[in-house]
Amino acid sequence: MDQTAAARASSRERRVREAERVTGGPWKRLMEEVQPFSIKTKLSTLVVVSVFITTGLVIVAIRTETQLRVITIFSIIASMLLTQLIAHGLTSPLREMTDAARAMAHGDYSRRVRTGRRDELGELAVTFNRMASDLEAVDQHRKELVANVSHELRTPISALRAVLENVVDGVSAADPETMRTALTQTERLGRLVDHLLDLSRLDNGVVPLNAREFEVWPFLSGVLRTAKVEAQGSRGRDDVHLHLDVSPPELAAFADPERLHQVAANLIDNAVKHSPPCGKVAVSARAGTEPDSLVLEVQDEGPGIPEAERLSVFNRFNRGIASTGKGPGSDGGTGLGLAIARWAVDLHGGHIGVAESTRGCRIRVTLPGSAQPPR
Repeated sequence: MDQTAAARASSRERRVREAERVTGGPWKRLMEEVQPFSIKTKLSTLVVVSVFITTGLVIVAIRTETQLRVITIFSIIASMLLTQLIAHGLTSPLREMTDAARAMAHGDYSRRVRTGRRDELGELAVTFNRMASDLEAVDQHRKELVANVSHELRTPISALRAVLENVVDGVSAADPETMRTALTQTERLGRLVDHLLDLSRLDNGVVPLNAREFEVWPFLSGVLRTAKVEAQGSRGRDDVHLHLDVSPPELAAFADPERLHQVAANLIDNAVKHSPPCGKVAVSARAGTEPDSLVLEVQDEGPGIPEAERLSVFNRFNRGIASTGKGPGSDGGTGLGLAIARWAVDLHGGHIGVAESTRGCRIRVTLPGSAQPPR
C-alpha cells in the first residue's frame, strides 16, 4: 500500500512538473492569478499602499525618535519603487502594441502582442491581435485579387494582341475566321470586366433585389435560348445539348428575375464549359417546401467536382477542376461565375451547393420564395 501511495504521489508530481513546463512555470501562473483586477483597482491599490507605507514609517520615526526627513526620504523611495513596478506592468503592453502598430504601418501584419493579462490591457491586446489578423487577411486577399485579375486580364489581351499583330504584319489575313478569334477574346475580356463589376456592386451592397412572382418555364426557356445563341457563336460549344424540365409546367416562383437570370446563366455556362463533346446539360426546376419557393438544378456530364473542393469552388477565381479540353472553346472560364451565383442566391436568402450525383456535376439552388430574405 505504501508503495502504491508513493507511486501515485510521484505520478502527481510528474504531472504538475509537466503542466508547469507547458504553462510557463508556477511564477507565470501566479502572475496571471494576481492580475484579474482592472487598471483603476491597481492604481487605487497603489495609492492605499503608499499611504500605509508612509504612515508606518512615520509611526516608526515617532517611536524610535528618527529624524522626520530621513523617514520622508525612505517613504518617497519606497513609493517610487512601487509606482515604477506597477507602471512598468501597465506600459509594457502599450509599448509592445506601439511597436506592432509601427510594423503594420510598414506593411508587416504578422506581428502579435501577448495576451496573458486579465485587465483592460489584456482585453485590448486580444482585440489588437484580432484586428491584426483581419488586416492580414484583407491584405492577403487584396494581393491575391490583384494577382488574379492581372492574370485573367493578361490572357485575353495577349491573345487579342497576337491576332491583331499577325493581321497588321501580314502573317494572316483579316478573314472571318481570324476576326472570329479576335471577337472571342474580346468577348471573354468583356465577360471578365462584367463579372468584376458585378462582384464590386455586390460587395458594396448596391445591388437591389426586386423580387416578384413569375412563371418559371418561360423564364428558363429564355435563359436557355440565350445560352444556345452564345454557344453557336464565338464559343463554339454548339455540340452540347441543353435540356429543360419544369415540374409542374405551370410552376411559379417568387424571386428577382434579373438576379436569377444571372445565377442560371452562370451555372449553364459553367456546365457547358465542362461538358464532354456531344454532352448534355440538364436544367430542372421544381417547387420547394415553402410557398412560391424554387429548387433549381443544373447538371452536366463532365468530370464532376471532388468532395474536398465542393465548398471552395464558390470562392472567387477558384476554377475547381480544369475543363476537359476536349471541346473547342473550353477556356476554363474566369473563376467568377460561381462566386457571382452564390452572392445572388445569398441576396435572396437562399442556398447554393454541389449536390450528390452519380455522373458529372449537379449544382442545386434553393430559393425561399415569398419569405423575406435576410438583410
